[in-house]
Amino acid sequence: MIQPLSRYDHTFPNPRYASDEGLLAHGGDLNPNRILGAYRKGIFPWFSKDDPIMWWSPNPRLLIYLDSFKVSKSFRRTLRNGNFEVKFDNDFLSTISHCRNIKRFEQNGTWITDDIIDAYLELHYMGFAHSVEVYKDNTLIGGLYGLSIGKAFFGESMFSLAKDGSKIALKALRDVLYLDRYDFIDCQLPTDHLISMGGEVVERDIFLDELEDTLQKGSNIGSWSGYKWEKLDL
Repeated sequence: MIQPLSRYDHTFPNPRYASDEGLLAHGGDLNPNRILGAYRKGIFPWFSKDDPIMWWSPNPRLLIYLDSFKVSKSFRRTLRNGNFEVKFDNDFLSTISHCRNIKRFEQNGTWITDDIIDAYLELHYMGFAHSVEVYKDNTLIGGLYGLSIGKAFFGESMFSLAKDGSKIALKALRDVLYLDRYDFIDCQLPTDHLISMGGEVVERDIFLDELEDTLQKGSNIGSWSGYKWEKLDL
């Protein structure tokens, strides 16, 4: 049964008993504290404009374990030869806006509504939501954003305006998180692209067990603008 949520009740059903599709609840609001509570239970909001807010925890899940990240030969050459610059938390609003506006194969519209942008901007100001931006010749060519809680990073969306823009952002994020001893990047739903970069399809119960463990570890709350990318495994 899909649980209706009120504006005042921030509790969620146990995701371990959800269907494989993962729809757990609908309604409520996008209060940043509700969103943080959802992520701590392995749940995230995902809905279309004019639809009620819907809360999901699908089975299986796609995780990138940081020591399993894959770099192809061609991408390795890009990393070695590209004259690009990577920044963290430099322009969160531009990053999430590009993620909303980018056209995606077999998708009409976007789940990144104005309300989502407002909520994740607030989470960014609170020090939980972060962005990675890739620049070439001082022009933004790609990036991603997501949430950091415990030693897990919950990837929300990424975009490319030039070849490999989002891949560079993901590699930079992986390297920074690896050095900070994060456990995994949660990519939510399996895609061939992310699997080719080392993503692993994991049963929801395993993901939730690992999530409980990583939430016991210290979080890097606050601005990541001081982070510098040290390229690893090149």
